[in-house]
Amino acid sequence: MTVIVEFWNSLHPLLQAVIKGLAAIAVIFPLGGASSLAERKVSAWMQGRPGPNRALPFWVAWIPGIGFLQRLGLFHLMADGGKMFFKEDSLPGHVNKFYFMLAPVVAMIPALTTVTAVPVGAYLDEAGRVVPLILANVDIGLLAVFAVSSLGVYALILAGWASNSKYPFLGGVRASAQLISYELSMTLSVIPVFLWINIPGGEGTLSLARAVEFQSQPGFLGGLWFIFLMPVAAIVFLVSLFAETNRLPFDMAEGEADLVGGFHTEYGSLKWGLFFVAEYAHMMVGSAVFILLFLGGWNPLPWIPLATVVEWLGAVSPVLQHPIIVGLLSLGIFVGKVLFMIFVFMWVRWTVPRFRYDQVMKMGWQKLLPLAIGNLLFYAAAIAIRDLQLGAAWWAGLVVVTVVAAWAILANPLKKPAL
Repeated sequence: MTVIVEFWNSLHPLLQAVIKGLAAIAVIFPLGGASSLAERKVSAWMQGRPGPNRALPFWVAWIPGIGFLQRLGLFHLMADGGKMFFKEDSLPGHVNKFYFMLAPVVAMIPALTTVTAVPVGAYLDEAGRVVPLILANVDIGLLAVFAVSSLGVYALILAGWASNSKYPFLGGVRASAQLISYELSMTLSVIPVFLWINIPGGEGTLSLARAVEFQSQPGFLGGLWFIFLMPVAAIVFLVSLFAETNRLPFDMAEGEADLVGGFHTEYGSLKWGLFFVAEYAHMMVGSAVFILLFLGGWNPLPWIPLATVVEWLGAVSPVLQHPIIVGLLSLGIFVGKVLFMIFVFMWVRWTVPRFRYDQVMKMGWQKLLPLAIGNLLFYAAAIAIRDLQLGAAWWAGLVVVTVVAAWAILANPLKKPAL
């Protein structure tokens, strides 16, 4: 493993950047297309129908057992890709052509860039330290992900405005309002996590790898995943993630029931496909961030970190402790969690009906935002009590204040104005 690391470090930084960029494209782009197929298969399974199962290239039809792959619909991925690339790419005459063609490119750039700051696994070096597998191991990883991913909404705004049509324009306006509404709640939901991680006197960090490392420590609270320690923060983050990725029931930017197709009404062929590859890419990156923050990252179970699994493997055979094997194992655990989260996205889409636009705005501003602020205040007080060692009386007081505040909000809801 040392030889591989030394060889990589010997490469020119520009060559390293090119390789990393091609790696991100080679992984995210195909997975985005495969997610489209998975969505159709999941929806078919939930609705009791077969789904895509007809496509079969004639030159492989003679292979025994190929019918199983056909029934899974795997060849539809090839058919969809060919259709997107070779279908006539029309350009309406009434659109602003430059910005109309620029919008899909703008959608793909944040989707392919954010993955660079997300660790996808880890291995143990010779000293037994956990080294994350990441393209750009920056100390402000979460801030980088939030800053770049939020730029994706500009693609929807640009597409809606450049289409010179009322329905796409309304879809772009809805997308911008929705992003502002839910990005505040999402940001506030992760602050308690890093308040808990960044102990006083320690080195401050926003690293996603550090969040996984904190959930890998010994002890009850050390090995407890944050989804159990901060369930409200996890729920707020997940709901905001649905809204940020424009997934049902928050797909106000599309809303085909009232906007025909929303921001992409005038698009077709490859340009249309790029928007949805970008959407699935944002889903994967958002799921990865949720897993790193709240589901232990590449740790298989609470209180069972990757290092413990490596020790168990060493008891079986020292060969299984090789960094490459450990890296592949951690990558498999992490990818498994990401696939589960993508399934949850699809599950919700085909289960929960679409909200109205006013309901989306009300949930963002009147429900999630106060909940995120209250959650932040609670954990700020809890962390202060913990660090200052104020005793059980302060903990009891915090619980009483929280219960009273929750009761006051739930028992005395705001009265609706008379019509």
